[in-house]
Amino acid sequence: PGLSAPGIHGLPPALWRQTEHRGRQMPCHGRQVARRAFKYRLYPTKPQQKDLERTLELCRQLYNAALQERREAYKKAKKSLSLHEQKRWLPEIRADLPEYQRVHSQVLQDVLQRVDRAFQGFFRRVRAKGGKAGYPRFKGKGRYDSFTFPQAYATGVKLQEGGKRVLIHGVGSVKVKLHRPLEGQLKTATVKREGDAWYLILICEVEPKPLSPSGEAVGIDLGTNPHFLITSEGEKIEAPRYYQKAQNKLARKQRELSRKKRGSNRYDKAKEELARLHRKVARQRLDFHHKVARRLVNRYGTIVHEDLNILGLSRSHVAKGVHDAGWAQFLRILAYKAEEAGRRVITVDPKYTSQDCPVCGHRERRPLWVREFTCPACGTSLHRDVAMWPLRGTSWRRPGRGLRGGMPSRSELRSPALKSGESSHPYGDPGPGFKEVDGVYKAHHPGSVAHDDGVGPGPPAEEAHPLQDVPVRDARGGEDDLLARG
Repeated sequence: PGLSAPGIHGLPPALWRQTEHRGRQMPCHGRQVARRAFKYRLYPTKPQQKDLERTLELCRQLYNAALQERREAYKKAKKSLSLHEQKRWLPEIRADLPEYQRVHSQVLQDVLQRVDRAFQGFFRRVRAKGGKAGYPRFKGKGRYDSFTFPQAYATGVKLQEGGKRVLIHGVGSVKVKLHRPLEGQLKTATVKREGDAWYLILICEVEPKPLSPSGEAVGIDLGTNPHFLITSEGEKIEAPRYYQKAQNKLARKQRELSRKKRGSNRYDKAKEELARLHRKVARQRLDFHHKVARRLVNRYGTIVHEDLNILGLSRSHVAKGVHDAGWAQFLRILAYKAEEAGRRVITVDPKYTSQDCPVCGHRERRPLWVREFTCPACGTSLHRDVAMWPLRGTSWRRPGRGLRGGMPSRSELRSPALKSGESSHPYGDPGPGFKEVDGVYKAHHPGSVAHDDGVGPGPPAEEAHPLQDVPVRDARGGEDDLLARG
């Protein structure tokens, strides 16, 4: 197969998206291990930087050639090439093209594996028949930013001089900054380019270190402005809004870039300055998410949040605030931290969560600009984000009536490993606040009926309410005063 293929803009490598998730657990010799990524800064010399860029360019050309070969095989012969068939051509490629002899053979195999994963994802989306399938795209120049050694524990990379340098095949000994010690057994190594900086990502298998059991449970409500998160205990965390604060700088840098001639040195310099500012905003947001998630996981044994349609919200009139808050990234970080610590994260149906009174169950539709309200049935004054029915009904239960017994349904757990098998957590069945529907636990409102207009009556007066005689904290002051039931 030839190595010439049209170069158009493509997607970032899917492999890095997978290694970036650090909470994946997998069985290993009868025990549970977690894969964790350690990201270190590389400081290559100018000749080494050229070697790294040359390796990326060769990998990009191989990726495009493998993609072109699959396209032509199906277009002309209606045949689908497999990963194994394409790997058999690698020895001939290395023999005919001497420049590929300096690239590690396993790095080239991983490039073909990325192509295969791209097609697997395409076929999966076609079978799902939901939205656009997204046919694999060619990688344009500068759009291929990483290469991987899949067996780094045996070949490809090696730490030297007590962790001060790392030996990379085809590049040489490169200075590295090990800002934190490496843990566990090394599995894979990825060299990644981010702008003008280079990083080494080492994936290691480590044994999870669960925290001491905690019987506390909390519900969280995500927002954009002014609060990023409000807990069911009334604690409010202000939204940092990093993108909004950097908008003026970003707009100025974007105007400067638009005035430069495309392809000139000044254009490349302005482009890098703009990309550096975007990376700073993303890193600030990531650091904020890590700190908030760690604080929640250390304190609570069970964390409940709404199962939001983040993709739909990101295409609505509140899209800028949703993207600035980064809800999806925060929930992903919260899930893997909870899994590693032996905690659990449960999702609940967001329907009517801010319309139902948590004390008497009265349902009333309110516009979004109404943040605080007084229930017309029982006279309770609450903040709508604190008064969310499923979260209060789950986290403010009397000891013994809360989340006890067995685990909830795997489809309701955000922790990836808990979806794949049983877990030995000290907490239990979701309890009376949840109802199993088609094998899935859902937070439900006993006695409540939803009409076609989305608003239904509360529970009948003669029926016992699930929160009756249950101590509830005053959401206004966070004190232990009991709210009178209407």
